[in-house]
Amino acid sequence: MSRRKRHEEHANHERWLVSYADFITLLFAFFVVLYSSSQVDKRKVGRLSMAIQVAFQEMGVFDASNTRIPLSDTEPLPFARVQVVENAERTTDMQPVVPSPKGVLSPDMKDVQADLERALAPEIQKHVVEINPTKEGVIVRLKEIGFYESGEASLRESSVGAINRLAGVLSRRQEAIRFEGHTDNVPIHSAHFDSNWELSTARASNLVKSFVLEHGFRADRLSAAGYAEFHPIASNNTPEGRAQNRRVDIVVLNRPNATPTPVPPASAKNTQAMPAVGVPSEN
Repeated sequence: MSRRKRHEEHANHERWLVSYADFITLLFAFFVVLYSSSQVDKRKVGRLSMAIQVAFQEMGVFDASNTRIPLSDTEPLPFARVQVVENAERTTDMQPVVPSPKGVLSPDMKDVQADLERALAPEIQKHVVEINPTKEGVIVRLKEIGFYESGEASLRESSVGAINRLAGVLSRRQEAIRFEGHTDNVPIHSAHFDSNWELSTARASNLVKSFVLEHGFRADRLSAAGYAEFHPIASNNTPEGRAQNRRVDIVVLNRPNATPTPVPPASAKNTQAMPAVGVPSEN
């Protein structure tokens, strides 16, 4: 009998594809898990940062400007968009910052507000001055329509009386004062100012000079900053809103015996405020 030849089995050289496919599947699952974790962490970091900031602001220790972009945690909050709070340096010769929990003014600041409202009652009735209490202190808002010509940094002659009354009230106090210049978003380019930065800073610094040179304020109580159009309190899409944004805010800080430091509002993200403009006393 003839023997049947046994056919040799062919080796399967493609078995590595099974292991490779398993490896790719596991690698894909690994990166999916990493991506999901990163999204959760980003949300948590944003919420944590916001919670810390709000806590410090409510304490009144690290409060920034009075115009601030509201925070929201409805969407994942990128860490880069979290507002930066003021880093107030504490030294041995600085008195403790007086907290104003939940935005309630201290008795002393309530007195300041009442005195300012009495002194500026005519301007308040004309709607060219607003006085608002905040956690930081009391804000005296001077609207451009009552105090400045368009594009000018010098006060109108008709507004000098109001400034004198304002200075008279504040001269009897010891709180630090910050002058903030603000504009709308309409570009300016004139013989005096190349941009809204220069205009807003000039208005603030001119008031500081007036308080020091004409009313005898100590220069270390005062500071000035220009914010241009970047911290509006109303929409710039309407004439009424732009009129509200053209203003100088005089912030009477709830920080006695402390030298004020102008801090960009907001947002701290994309800090765009001009540096503080100090005004030395006369030689």
